[in-house]
Amino acid sequence: MLLTCDPHDKEGGMKLIEDLTTNADQFQQQILNEIVTQNADTEYLAGFLDGHSDKEMFKKKVPIVNYDDIKPYIERIANGDPSSIISNQPISELLTSSGTSGGQPKMMPTTAEDLDRKTFLYNLLVPVMNKYVDGLDQGKGMYLLFIKPEINTPSGLTARPVLTSYYKSSNFRKRPFNKFNIYTSPDDTILCSDGKQSMYCQLLCGLIQRDEVLRVGAVFASAFLRAIKFLEDHWKELCSNIRLGIVSDWITDSNCRRAVMDILRHPNSQLANLIESECIENSWEGIIKRLWPRTKYVEVIVTGSMAQYIPMLEFYSGGLPLVSTMYASSECYFGINLKPLSKPSDVSYTLLPNMAYFEFLPVEKNHGEVNQSVQCNGNSDNFSKDEEEPVDLANVKVGQYYELVVTTLTGLYRYRVGDILMVTGFYNNAPQFRFIHRRNVVLSIDTDKTNEDDLLNAITQAKSHLESLGCILTEYTSSPDTSSIPGHYVLFWELKMIGSGDISDLNTAVMEECCKTVEESLDYVYRRCRSKDKSIGPLEIRVVKHGTFDALMDFCVSQGSSVNQYKTPRCIKCDETMNILDERVVGRYFSRKDPFWKPYTMET
Repeated sequence: MLLTCDPHDKEGGMKLIEDLTTNADQFQQQILNEIVTQNADTEYLAGFLDGHSDKEMFKKKVPIVNYDDIKPYIERIANGDPSSIISNQPISELLTSSGTSGGQPKMMPTTAEDLDRKTFLYNLLVPVMNKYVDGLDQGKGMYLLFIKPEINTPSGLTARPVLTSYYKSSNFRKRPFNKFNIYTSPDDTILCSDGKQSMYCQLLCGLIQRDEVLRVGAVFASAFLRAIKFLEDHWKELCSNIRLGIVSDWITDSNCRRAVMDILRHPNSQLANLIESECIENSWEGIIKRLWPRTKYVEVIVTGSMAQYIPMLEFYSGGLPLVSTMYASSECYFGINLKPLSKPSDVSYTLLPNMAYFEFLPVEKNHGEVNQSVQCNGNSDNFSKDEEEPVDLANVKVGQYYELVVTTLTGLYRYRVGDILMVTGFYNNAPQFRFIHRRNVVLSIDTDKTNEDDLLNAITQAKSHLESLGCILTEYTSSPDTSSIPGHYVLFWELKMIGSGDISDLNTAVMEECCKTVEESLDYVYRRCRSKDKSIGPLEIRVVKHGTFDALMDFCVSQGSSVNQYKTPRCIKCDETMNILDERVVGRYFSRKDPFWKPYTMET
């Protein structure tokens, strides 16, 4: 079921949304029927359906699965087996997810048709934004977009992140010529594989065209803030380039240089002086509106783990609306925000029923842990699975929490995405969902997703170094520190001396080795973000004095947690609990070296 949307046609686009949401259940049943009929004889489905192709048999016989259940099939395709083991449409490439399995990126199948489905969703965003913001066709968007490394699998398929796949596709490069899709960044600067050169050239182009910019943004809030930090570090050089009409010599990518010079063209001292007068100010509060005065909003994802960046975005944007337009992942593009100017805390997404077949596993907050969840844990999983069967899109209930399960046209069947959502209401007959968090994820700064087990394993590896100091680790928790750019992981450790000694006088080299070991023990995506992308700063261990975690428990109990059911939260985010920890810090130590990282390669 492949629909198309003309981004020029505002009325037609809104009519499509009305049709999809009014007939959500019909579209869902139609897409499930299409998937099952088309793929019933694949090796994967045939093992459960035994030749049947009806929807009822599918839901009765096909199990709900995690990545480890389907990983062998995807690896077989990567190593040369035909696509037909999971899909009767050819698998065109594999999309590497920011989630990991065994320390390596997950790989999700995709097809050429699915690229058109993603393009449909992007095009549908245009009439939605035009409904709420006037005049967007009178200027450009300064969107800072980047590509990531890719690999070739033994079968010859390319494996790469979903956005890299889209930016390198003809769907992106030959997108319809309309003002909404005109960016200040030439495609060659977006497609530059050197992240620093790409960032510099995109910012330079954005500054040159400042008077035409009506909206700014990046995919994730973290990426946009890194761009602001990059601008803080390089504005003098950028102004010099504009003043002299040249591009710095260290920009060696010939396509980038040529694309920038097509925009720079000649020296512009007046523009350089204006930018310099804003950047030289002591405070960068409101710098977005000052440098790009016509900007109407900042478009970045600020839901989920990205919500931690909202205060910094508000500081730099000077009160501009923060807009999260869509909800998507490597597995599937899910839906859009039909009220894009709503406050970040109120953002809900409407799942588009033609994108995939959606099911929802009911989950509920553990009754005794609700207050602990709110007061102490940042992204903790204070949810338990209900015994009920999964429900269809049309049958979810307002206020209920669910875990999202998808069946796609690309070869995923009843796959648990790992996202916990809450139903906030309905638009026509289509439910709207608020993203709550990723299941089991406790720490995230950028595209990294560190769960509680991975954190425990990394700390277990690191704490062996403490033996030489004559102390042991008695308790720990963590927190993502986004007060600086880039953000970094903070671990709070309470130590106990075995013999005589003072924990405030620990050997710095040993503690730094602990930091390094934790980082080396975390997964591929974290190490890539730290070592290559530089989107995560050095990990920090803060040693707290004896009794700190008792004080933390006392506070959580005072907020309503049960003494009998209390468990130390493994991630702290709220101010009160952070103050309890920070007031008792007696030593701070940082990792001094980047963790080992090399591009992921598949063995033949």
